[in-house]
Amino acid sequence: MDSPENTAPASVDIYAVLSILLVAIMWGATNPFIKRGSIGYNELKADSKLGQLWLEVRFLITRWQYVLPLVINQLGSIVYVLTLQRTELSLTVPMANSLTFVFTAITARLLGERQSGWKIYCGMALVILGTVICGLDKML
Repeated sequence: MDSPENTAPASVDIYAVLSILLVAIMWGATNPFIKRGSIGYNELKADSKLGQLWLEVRFLITRWQYVLPLVINQLGSIVYVLTLQRTELSLTVPMANSLTFVFTAITARLLGERQSGWKIYCGMALVILGTVICGLDKML
């Protein structure tokens, strides 16, 4: 016979939801900053493949505007792995990944990037609605 631990319905605590939101913010909010920090990368030209690799690596690691958001983004991946240990995979993965797009769009807009109007906001609303429905399904 199964132990009570194996038959209990899964529940989601507030810390799990906050962890998932933190991951989505750390991933999504850093994407536009990483993009900005890499401006000029595509113009790098060297005579050899090894020289090109060196130019690209040196360019990126010497720009704090690129490195800082990248480090925060990678810390988000650590929080994600820790969150996966405490929550259901079927909840964490879709919520974190879908909300990442929402936070990327919000951050890009706050930084002044031009977006294509109502389609972005409609998509964000649908992602949030889907996330809420997934969360409620796991909570109830």
